[in-house]
Amino acid sequence: MIGLKTILLLTLSNVFMTFAWYAHLRDLKDKPWMIAALISWGIAFFEYMLQVPANRIGHQVYSLAQLKIIQEVITLSVFVPFAVFFMKEKLTWNYAGAAVCLAGAVFFIFRK
Repeated sequence: MIGLKTILLLTLSNVFMTFAWYAHLRDLKDKPWMIAALISWGIAFFEYMLQVPANRIGHQVYSLAQLKIIQEVITLSVFVPFAVFFMKEKLTWNYAGAAVCLAGAVFFIFRK
């Protein structure tokens, strides 16, 4: 149950992080970068309010390296739909290649 709670919190955290890091490229591209930075920092506050407890909870059952790889898998899982549906980017084979590399990372970091 702790593992599932960690993954849920990290996923929600990552949604905020993705919007904080990249949404300004679409919605605030005509504004000064300082405005985008301030708005991004405001969004990032909510990311940290989820990410910090997620990692504290998760560290009870996962190693630090496992938490990092879980985060990377979640990052790609959140980023791809964001890039395709929100930013209107084309889905390319590079995403599949990145997913294969992450699958290898998951294999090695969780291998007994």
